[in-house]
Amino acid sequence: MSRKDRRERLAAKAEKRAKELRSRREKVREMTLPEFIAKKSKWIEKVFLVAVLLSVLCIPFVNVNYDLTEYLPDSVDSKAGLNLMEEKFGYPGTARVMIDDVTLYEAKQYKDRLEAVEGVDQILWCDTAVDVYASSEFIDYDAIEDYYKDGAAVMDVTFVEGDSSKLTSQAIDEMQAITGEKGHYVGMAVQSKSLAEKMAEEMKMILSMAVVFIFLILCIATTSWFEPVLFLLVMGVAILLNKGTNIFLGTISFLTDNVVAVLQLAVSMDYSIFLLHAYTRYKESGQEQVTALTNAIEEALNSILASSLTTIVGFVVLVVMKFNIGFDLGLSLAKGVVCSLFTVLFLMPAMILRMSDLIERFAHKSFLPDFEKLSRGICKIRLGVLAAVVILVIPMYTAQSMNSYQFGNASVGAGKGTAVYEDDQKIVEKFGRSNMMMAIVPSVSNVTEKELTEKLEDLPYMKSVQSLSGTLPEGVPEEFLPESVTGLLHKNGYSRILMYTRTKEESDMAFQCADEIREIIRQYYPEESYLVGGTPSTQDIKTVITKDYKLVNLLSILGVFLVVMFTYKSLAIPLVVMIPIEVAIYFNMAVPYLKGEQVVFMGYVIVSCIQLGATVDYSILTTSNYIEARKTMDKHKAAAFTLNRSFPAILTSGSILTVCGYVLYQVSTISAIGDLGHLVGRGAWISMLLVLTLLPALLVLVDPLLTKNELVRLREWHKKRVYRKKKALAAVKAAAEKRREKHGTFEEDVHDENQ
Repeated sequence: MSRKDRRERLAAKAEKRAKELRSRREKVREMTLPEFIAKKSKWIEKVFLVAVLLSVLCIPFVNVNYDLTEYLPDSVDSKAGLNLMEEKFGYPGTARVMIDDVTLYEAKQYKDRLEAVEGVDQILWCDTAVDVYASSEFIDYDAIEDYYKDGAAVMDVTFVEGDSSKLTSQAIDEMQAITGEKGHYVGMAVQSKSLAEKMAEEMKMILSMAVVFIFLILCIATTSWFEPVLFLLVMGVAILLNKGTNIFLGTISFLTDNVVAVLQLAVSMDYSIFLLHAYTRYKESGQEQVTALTNAIEEALNSILASSLTTIVGFVVLVVMKFNIGFDLGLSLAKGVVCSLFTVLFLMPAMILRMSDLIERFAHKSFLPDFEKLSRGICKIRLGVLAAVVILVIPMYTAQSMNSYQFGNASVGAGKGTAVYEDDQKIVEKFGRSNMMMAIVPSVSNVTEKELTEKLEDLPYMKSVQSLSGTLPEGVPEEFLPESVTGLLHKNGYSRILMYTRTKEESDMAFQCADEIREIIRQYYPEESYLVGGTPSTQDIKTVITKDYKLVNLLSILGVFLVVMFTYKSLAIPLVVMIPIEVAIYFNMAVPYLKGEQVVFMGYVIVSCIQLGATVDYSILTTSNYIEARKTMDKHKAAAFTLNRSFPAILTSGSILTVCGYVLYQVSTISAIGDLGHLVGRGAWISMLLVLTLLPALLVLVDPLLTKNELVRLREWHKKRVYRKKKALAAVKAAAEKRREKHGTFEEDVHDENQ
């Protein structure tokens, strides 16, 4: 074969290859997203399998934080003081232990054994003030009643590492083994340990119960016994992906780690139902599987995206909280919705193709009744419902603003029903309160430090004050003592003064005492002095999170309003959509005040975003159905038809969210999680009730606005106005051009064009 022939053959092959590549590119360009998802299902399954395996491997490496003070901004005094203390002295964990049925001598033996435990820094007890080995006749028991009374001894423990440290947790286990049933333990270190153990134990039960109840609800709402299995499988994958990707956050709060999975399951289940129902309709119309699935994805895509966007916006606004727990909670919740969205749109079609035979084999009739009569009945009483809401909304709004709240760590990990709470009650009953605070001050003068110590000891609510200058014998230089002793209270140019007050960690009295102590400290140390501890941190949490609530509430309302406005290109629709949900939030938040209950404020802040973001979909669905019905019906018939059509979806979604909330409330002994679950569950059914009763009245009332698209009308008016301006300017320019041709005067042309 000649060289010329070889060149021609190679050129022909290259041209053929190029044509094939162009053909493939054209096919890829022509393939829509729904077609790609339906046709590449096996490849998508493999991608999700790898992603799930990676997520499962990442989950153990996500750190969980149980200390709320970690989320305070560095700008507040208590956090600045904690940072300084951690830098100079470390950040020790603290606890309090009471030992029953012991003599002074036996209590001393216990103290020595406990103090020798690895991870324990020091134990403060009365053995420094009295000779416990002396005869009982020579001991003034009244002078030591804060530490020993009626055969019981109470000791204050400081650990080497922080409250949530593994070393601290191991030390508590060893201490409990030493004291046995005689020991009762409280304090932040004990709360953190108890919280971690309770969380792990309770969340398994909570997730199990939530899955069982959701399965039962889906069995009633769907038309196949296997559909709930498919839904839960897809949501399980989404939850694992969300938990695994938390590794990018590094450390998350205990609230995020435990609550997000249940809420993600509750708020995202609708997406699966939308897609499967659309697929079933197209399949029943006679379409082939892949074609039916492609059409179903295309139909469900817009509704799922619109539904998820409002939920994501409601969660994302938590990120702006200065109390930084909102950052990882809001981000994780929003990320969970995104994971659910991608899983439903990409993985679920593959699962439908794989399991369609099982879905059809286990098909059954729907158990949901027809809601036509109920819908007509609700429409008849709509004006009464509207009047009742108008009468109640102002009192409820006022009541929800008058709630009593808890803010600090003590309100989270030591609630009723926990061992920590029971031990705390026993210790308080015998010895009263002992609330530790610490002053961090510059170590400039032992004389000044001693004067401050004496001033603090004179306060009526002060149990004891421990400082190096206050305990150092007169005339003995600090240098004579070993660094292991002085380093606990003097280090790196700063002094640490330990104070124990007879108050709760969180109460009005505790806050007043903290303010007075802070004022006294600044009299002696006007600069670079800080008061740290549970009470000062709780004060700052209260200040920061109260401001956060106003900002978060405003942004969540504004964000959802804008999403709905641009989705429907209307100003009236977002108002109508949001009124029932906002009223439901006021009613939900007013209940604790009416019942005289305290609420963990953190849950109060978060739930307003969750309730708005998760339940506004009920209003959007109902309003969309009404607008569609108005094309062929009058407004009264359209309202009844809308209710009948919306009832099944709203009942299913609302019931799932309600059940998940109440499972959290009933099972969890952790106050923050229980309160959050209670608010979510109650908020879900109140939102559901108001959407199904109040919204029809509003839709009929503002019907003329809903049937006109205000934004489109405004845009058309603006376009006409711009067009008229351009036309007038063109006419002026044309006239100027004629004059220039006639007279040739440049100055007149400029004047005319400016005119």
